[in-house]
Amino acid sequence: MNYSEIIRMFSFNRFEEYKETAEWLLNQTAIRPVVAIICGSGLGGLADRLEESVTFKYEDIPRFPTSTVAGHAGKLVFGKLVGHDCVCMQGRFHLYEGYNIHMVSYPVRVFSQLGVKTLIVTNAAGGLNDRYSVGDIMIIKDHINMPGFAGQNPLCGPNDERFGVRFPCMSDAYDRELRVKLRSTAEAMGVTHFLQEGVYCMVAGPSFETIAECKLLQTLGADAVGMSTVPEVLMAHHCGLRVLGVSLITNKVITDYDSEEKANHEEVLRTTQKQTKLLQDLVCGFLSM
Repeated sequence: MNYSEIIRMFSFNRFEEYKETAEWLLNQTAIRPVVAIICGSGLGGLADRLEESVTFKYEDIPRFPTSTVAGHAGKLVFGKLVGHDCVCMQGRFHLYEGYNIHMVSYPVRVFSQLGVKTLIVTNAAGGLNDRYSVGDIMIIKDHINMPGFAGQNPLCGPNDERFGVRFPCMSDAYDRELRVKLRSTAEAMGVTHFLQEGVYCMVAGPSFETIAECKLLQTLGADAVGMSTVPEVLMAHHCGLRVLGVSLITNKVITDYDSEEKANHEEVLRTTQKQTKLLQDLVCGFLSM
């Protein structure tokens, strides 16, 4: 990483920069996406279902960050998914990689410049709700932004009215109609026994949560916890995109001090490998309805 790249990690982005990235991408492909999908850890296989696909490595895209996490391929894939022009991120960006909050959410404003109207964001998350089982799929109805309490919000800094208002309302960040449609899709597929709906809590990571922290998050009303998603959702809602959020419950958090179990990233990836086809089928079925 050179000096100019380090400086960018700690600076705000301008409208012209998002536009430059979007125009470069539009010049490389005939696909005009109306749906963007952000794939979490181990969930990038959804992009393999795109037809007429064109793939770009993150490092080849002007001004785009690069992913450094195992399970994140670091590719942007354009193509058609069940008849819809889509763009799919195989891997996202996180605060714990060293990026600032504006770079973590950089792709979303690029998507808005591409003409995207709907963002589907997926993640791997730890289950805080005692009723959840490993392998469940949780529709996100709301979130708790723990980094936001410490001032880590992608909307901090100068506001550009071309994207959205200075003080966006977040009570409707996760589109109700899209949530209902996904539940109807699950019913039609006969997989509602895997489906939950709840509150996602974002922590900064990269360390997994302590037992005391997990108990605190449960008290706050969180059903699942992870290290991503919220910055992208904030940026998408600010841009006027409709948002559907989905968490794959890959592990149960540890809340017993006598437990010998330990949270680890390998367990997360193993669970996603088992359930990724179901989640892919659910997204495809959702888009085809």
